[in-house]
Amino acid sequence: MITVQARATGRRRSLAPDFELPPSDFAGEPGSPLTLRDLIARIVSQEVEQFRERQEQNQFLRALTAEQIEEGAANGAIRSGASDVQPTPVDAELAIGTALQAFEDGLYLVLIDREQYQSLDEQVVVGADSTVTFLRLVALAGG
Repeated sequence: MITVQARATGRRRSLAPDFELPPSDFAGEPGSPLTLRDLIARIVSQEVEQFRERQEQNQFLRALTAEQIEEGAANGAIRSGASDVQPTPVDAELAIGTALQAFEDGLYLVLIDREQYQSLDEQVVVGADSTVTFLRLVALAGG
């Protein structure tokens, strides 16, 4: 599985929990090249799909286990679903475009197996056990 991480400079904790994607989501064969643009687009597409699934799951009322209640209390909110809030529509193409523009604007770096990639058209190779890290950069005060 390919591990995807979101980190920020100057922070010890990650921005979001790491998640894994199957290598089949990235090309025909594990280890075959694709562009950084394609890689970012595929990861963003996966995240949009997972976001939609989470929204759908939160529309149903469900019973919670004691462990889920404790975890929710530790996080500051216990949710059992079935909120009156309507799901937020997400445009996957717009999300991909925003992610690509943010990369071009230098708001984050992409590292694959600790190697930095600097161009969206650069060929990247993602192996079956690769780690893709999105490193958000923090602007300096007064800079």
